[in-house]
Amino acid sequence: MTLRQGPRVNTVSQPLSAPRLGLARAPRLRVAHVVTRLIAGAGGITLRGALAVDPDRYSTTILTAEGGSLIERAESSGLEVIPLRHMPTTRGIYPRSDYVGFREIASHLERGGYDIVHTHSAKAGGIGRLAARRVGVPAIVHSFHGFPFHEFQSLPARETLIAIERRLARMTDYFLTDGTAVAAEAIRLKIAPPERIRAISSPIDTVAPVSAARRAEARRRLALPPDARVIGTAARLDDQKSPLDMVKAVAGLHRPDVFMVWIGDGHLRAETEQLIEHHGLADRFLLAGERRDVPELLPAFDVFAMSSLYEGLPCAVVEAMSCGVPVVATAVNSVPEIVISGRTGLLARPGDSVSLCRALGYLLDHPDEGARMAEAARAHIGDRFSPEMLGRDMTEAYDVALRDSRRRPRVAR
Repeated sequence: MTLRQGPRVNTVSQPLSAPRLGLARAPRLRVAHVVTRLIAGAGGITLRGALAVDPDRYSTTILTAEGGSLIERAESSGLEVIPLRHMPTTRGIYPRSDYVGFREIASHLERGGYDIVHTHSAKAGGIGRLAARRVGVPAIVHSFHGFPFHEFQSLPARETLIAIERRLARMTDYFLTDGTAVAAEAIRLKIAPPERIRAISSPIDTVAPVSAARRAEARRRLALPPDARVIGTAARLDDQKSPLDMVKAVAGLHRPDVFMVWIGDGHLRAETEQLIEHHGLADRFLLAGERRDVPELLPAFDVFAMSSLYEGLPCAVVEAMSCGVPVVATAVNSVPEIVISGRTGLLARPGDSVSLCRALGYLLDHPDEGARMAEAARAHIGDRFSPEMLGRDMTEAYDVALRDSRRRPRVAR
């Protein structure tokens, strides 16, 4: 049973509603979002998108692996969530487990009678689109939150993943991307045609500007010395986010007054802890685990740092900018659209801890420059990351997808 969506801001302008005209309300379009895990990152962007569209026009369901940290938030916001027992959550292609996950998703989609299936990221994007195509969902939309391929893979692996994305594109009616650079790369690699792809900006959580009081409270929550110099980030401890590069960069600073806070968890936690111990940073490199109060913790940081090997357009960086924290990030995918080198932050080479260390050291040693960049960053992002803008973008994308999907052959339900 679909849960009734609670009151939200209507993000789509309507000249006059059907009830005011005395007409029967048109049935809502049923949308199913399929995402691997409803956690920070792609899961957070999925949730924000689901909440951004007009609830009077769309009935939204999220299909995702069990146990996601954002499931409770989604349900309390009035969205239906279907936990998937067999959603594969590991990277790579595993035919047996992927097929079991495909069958489970296809079964739910067939029963749900959805008008639109909107898939996210690589794993859910692959088996979700195949399942939607199999049961004949009228329109299929896919969001790229970055790509599953990147320059740090072997050439055969990269070429195989690009070929898979090109095949999946044949059954996709519309594409959305986090940032313009990701859209441009999808077009260049012939993954998406130029007329069926749109770059969007996901809204961020409301973050109040840094103040002395908020900084003191955030550091108290994290048990940090009030006068320390603090670098921080919010990301998963996995290969994409490259936490080992961050450890090496912090170690390379050789500054006993600098603390590092990593908010998030993942399968590289044990290896990261070992490297922290190896560099003698155990008392100054805090692995804070999963936290639900990230916006309240951002003011603790003198510098926000991101060491990712590949990204879309990370919301955590935008939130740090909105808060007024200077940013150092790796120059990957759409990140340079917001981190403009020397103007709104500093960029480092991905996979290069020395480059990251130099950028971090510069902002720590030049706080006035950091403050200038932070102010420029807040002005640069403006209201680009608002729910209203995302709601309009997604509504227009869904309209185009439904219109153009009628032109391709259908598999009968």
